[in-house]
Amino acid sequence: MFSSILKRPVRLALVMAGALALGAAGTALAAGPVVIQMRDTPPSFYPAKVTIKAGQTVEWKNTGNTIHGATNNPDNVVQKTDVAVPGGTQPFDSGFVPPGGTYKYTFTKAGVYKYVCIPHEMAGMKGEITVAK
Repeated sequence: MFSSILKRPVRLALVMAGALALGAAGTALAAGPVVIQMRDTPPSFYPAKVTIKAGQTVEWKNTGNTIHGATNNPDNVVQKTDVAVPGGTQPFDSGFVPPGGTYKYTFTKAGVYKYVCIPHEMAGMKGEITVAK
């Protein structure tokens, strides 16, 4: 009986920690490595928005059955306003990531990075990473 009472606070703490790790509207609040899924239906990044610290790495993982990608290079997109490259940084571009594939990028400068999936930009597959100092 005493052990079941102790398990409840532990379970509650785990649920609360999970809630803190995922904020409103699918915004991840990350302390460690971040994984963003590339999904097919609908074409989307999950989570769509993340906040990380400078020096952290983001890994995009294609969990879908079609190719995806992640780029914030304005030369490669249809709508230039869909992407953002903070001053003093170079754009990133994963190229085409096959199903099951991954792409990693380490963010070293603070700022807001808006990016898209080139094959699915017009379908609304967009993401945003805020890098804090």
